[in-house]
Amino acid sequence: MKAKTAVLTAVEQAEVIDRELPELGDHDVLVKVDANNICTSEYGAFNGARKRPLPLTFGHEWAGTVMEVGAQVESVKVGDYVASGYQYDPYSEPSREGRTSECTKLQSADHPNPDGYFGNAGCANYAVAKEVACYKIDEGIDPSVAALLEPLGTCCAGFRRFGVSYGDTVVVIGAGTMGILNALVAKAHGCRVLITEMMPKKLEAARRLGLEAIDVSACDPVEKVKELTGGKGADGVIIAVGASGAYAQALEMAKEKRAHLLIFAAGYPAPTWSLDPNTIHYRRMVIVGSYGADAQDFREAAAMINMGVADFSELVEEKLPLSQIQHAFERACEPGMFRISVQCQEA
Repeated sequence: MKAKTAVLTAVEQAEVIDRELPELGDHDVLVKVDANNICTSEYGAFNGARKRPLPLTFGHEWAGTVMEVGAQVESVKVGDYVASGYQYDPYSEPSREGRTSECTKLQSADHPNPDGYFGNAGCANYAVAKEVACYKIDEGIDPSVAALLEPLGTCCAGFRRFGVSYGDTVVVIGAGTMGILNALVAKAHGCRVLITEMMPKKLEAARRLGLEAIDVSACDPVEKVKELTGGKGADGVIIAVGASGAYAQALEMAKEKRAHLLIFAAGYPAPTWSLDPNTIHYRRMVIVGSYGADAQDFREAAAMINMGVADFSELVEEKLPLSQIQHAFERACEPGMFRISVQCQEA
């Protein structure tokens, strides 16, 4: 069976090819993909900011309907609506300990697929995925919203490691897609959430989602956080932009003792951070990094989407057909965009 599959053939060049799907294994499912959202890492590969081997098939933020299942698939059935998490080996030691993200079975950059393409291929009208990567989504939910499962899951993972408590005040630096998702997860866990941003469109989206948004172009965000917390500062700060200035700012926003910092975003080129270890020592700070998500985080993300804890459609900037994949990437690369959602089923 052939699938219409998006592929990056060169920097700033994307196209759709007819690609043979692999045979269905015992633990595989065939999915008719309705929507695939373009991730930050993917448009970074498109514009050359992130070096990836080419030609590259891609797509890990997708949602669609199960059309066929392998002989030993038990958790989903034909007709189920699902969104994608990560593929992993369920029998590995990390998996048995709940760390499924540490044993992912994604295609290595050094080992192309048999047909010469690197990576997985979820940005297609049909895809073959492992059963363990599929999470059930309720019927009637917008496929582009369902496809937010993977980025939302990474925010659930970050919050799980963050260490703040119900009723704490959390500041999120940056109101892009990942910043707002981080803020919504913190709010869903009972935190008061402040979010800083300078772009009017993002500020308005954050406010529509019930977040306390601070316009950094109109005030000193550190002073504003102090003002809004009665001079105390934030219990926790999530750095959701890969910018050097955000790290120094986070330290200033945080309360003097026992504050928590979550380093969520990666930056390209890599940001710098001048940090005196004595600051961490005497202020008794907790600093954690987060990358990826485990199965439990994707289950939580699916529950959040199914329960409608927020209007996640705010983060879907535009929907474009698979045949316009070049234009979709060009739009995704424009400053200030939320998710561009590729519609994989065309009439």
